[in-house]
Amino acid sequence: MKILIIEDNDKVGRFVERALVEQAYTVRLVGTAAAARDALADSPYDALILDLSLPDGDGLVLLREWRASGFDEPVLILSARDAVEDRIQGLNLGADDYLPKPFSVDELIARVRSLLRRQGTAPRAVILEHRGVTLDLLARTAQLDGQPIELTNREFALLELFLQNPRRVLTRTMIAEKIWDASYDLGTNLIDVYVRRLRQKFDRPGVEPLIRTIRGTGYQLS
Repeated sequence: MKILIIEDNDKVGRFVERALVEQAYTVRLVGTAAAARDALADSPYDALILDLSLPDGDGLVLLREWRASGFDEPVLILSARDAVEDRIQGLNLGADDYLPKPFSVDELIARVRSLLRRQGTAPRAVILEHRGVTLDLLARTAQLDGQPIELTNREFALLELFLQNPRRVLTRTMIAEKIWDASYDLGTNLIDVYVRRLRQKFDRPGVEPLIRTIRGTGYQLS
């Protein structure tokens, strides 16, 4: 499980990082809003721990951006702003939990485990639909406007990733980690080849392409 910590207080951040690493989590610590945006664009995470008072922005703005972009992984706010109004605002903007500072490290770990457990057992849609594309995850079938489309296992997995993240920009690194376990050279054009195959099967004349290329970054389901 990969966890991103966004905390500008280095002492607190290192303390939380060490506690989570001891629980066998893979952890990355950043101290600014800009670094958090870059980290999330570079790699997928299973959960985020978010401080609100960052040197270059408000954590709530970050949270609003992430939820609007389709990021639905659990977010735990860890902040000294412990007024009831702050908690309500954070939860209303999409936070899954709110732990005020100072905090017990045992409680923090328990809450992280609870969030990840709930995420892992949440009901998962078995039929994904977007712009005439239908993907049945149980039957392993795909359709375009009701017509069956044959897909290889890798094409199916890639299309599922896009449909699970509509309008979210997926970086090449993120796609590689999810579909190929980052086991190939990112300098190759393998991702481009598979995206091109999906376009050939699902794009229609006169209609906006299903998958957009975001130059220098990756791809986005439009």
